[in-house]
Amino acid sequence: MSLIEISDVKKSFSKVFALNGVSTSLEAGEQYAIQGSSGSGKSTLLYLLGGLDRPTEGSILIDGKNLATYNDEELASYRNRNVGFVFQFHFLLPSMNCIDNIFLPAKIGGVSQDKLKGEVEDLAERLKISHCLKKYPYELSGGEQQRVNIIRALSLKPKILLCDEPTGNLDSENSLNVAQILKSLAKDFNSTLVVVTHDTAVANEFDNQLFMSDGMMQPAPPKLPN
Repeated sequence: MSLIEISDVKKSFSKVFALNGVSTSLEAGEQYAIQGSSGSGKSTLLYLLGGLDRPTEGSILIDGKNLATYNDEELASYRNRNVGFVFQFHFLLPSMNCIDNIFLPAKIGGVSQDKLKGEVEDLAERLKISHCLKKYPYELSGGEQQRVNIIRALSLKPKILLCDEPTGNLDSENSLNVAQILKSLAKDFNSTLVVVTHDTAVANEFDNQLFMSDGMMQPAPPKLPN
C-alpha cells in the first residue's frame, strides 16, 4: 500500500471548487514535485495532505488511516508527529532566536530538546548556518532564514515533508541550492518529499513530477524540442 492515497478529493470555498476530483498515490520515501499555475489547486492539496484543512469530499489515507475521521486534536497530533512544513514565507517568530524557533515543534510535542540538540547542530553545520543559531530571524538573509525553516521542519524526523513554493522568495541560484538540500535531507531522513512549485527549473530536479490545472491532476505537458 502507498503511504498516501488520495481518492476523488474535492475542496470548495463558497461553492467554488479549488480541487475537483483529485486522485493519486504517493510512495513512502519518494520525492515529488507538483507543478501548476496560480489557482491550479496545488497548494490547497498540500494543505489537505498536511492536515491543515479538510476535504469537502473524497478521502486522504495516510498509512491506511483516513484523515477525515480525525478530530481537531488528532489532526494537530498528526501534524506534529508526522509532517514537516516548509513554506515560501518562513514564519519564524521574530521574538525568538533561531535555535528556539527550531525547537518549537519539539516543545509543542513534548519532546526533549536535549535529545535533538546534537542533531540540530549537525544539520546547521551541514547547511552552513551554525553562526545563525543564536541570531534573530531579522538578522539573517532570505536564504539563511529558509535553511533555518528547513531544519525546524525536519527536527522531529517527519514521515512527510511538505513544501509550498519553498524557493519563491529566492534567486535562481539559491532556489536550486534549496531544492537540492531538501532532496538530500529528505533522503537521509527517509521522508516522503512533496514540493509544490511553479518554477520549472526546480521541478526538473525531481524524477517524479505531477501536474495540476483547474483543480485536477493532468497529464504531463509535451516537452518542447531543443
